[in-house]
Amino acid sequence: MIDWNAVFGMVNLLALIAWVLLIFLPRWPALLSGVMYMGVGLLCLIYAASLIGLVSGLIPNPEGGGADFSSIEGVQAIFATKAGTTIGWTHYLAFDLFVGLWIARDGDAKNISRLIQAPVLLATFLAGPLGLLVWLLVREPAARKQGRFR
Repeated sequence: MIDWNAVFGMVNLLALIAWVLLIFLPRWPALLSGVMYMGVGLLCLIYAASLIGLVSGLIPNPEGGGADFSSIEGVQAIFATKAGTTIGWTHYLAFDLFVGLWIARDGDAKNISRLIQAPVLLATFLAGPLGLLVWLLVREPAARKQGRFR
């Protein structure tokens, strides 16, 4: 039996460490690769193994919950279990960290101050799409100034 509380704590710690590295340390190529593969990649692996194991029945889920993504009731049933909540949360953590990594690389490429990047990265960590929206607004003048939208 999987201890979903332990998995939840582990993915949270992994994501937190990756975010701290991304926001506060110099962005050496090895650090960025580490955040990508040991952060995003590992979260994706945990997500995939958990989801496939649960949906295939290899990981039993005594709480039920099924895998019905076709209705709001079905999705609620998935998230009503510790397994479903942990897997869904891992999904959010992986994608938000990937977006944060893109923001950091994009900001550095556009010579946008890390003091401006840091609160946007924090917003992305705490509320993914909100941070991304803020970044899209912040980066626009720098992208136009460079004369391209890379």
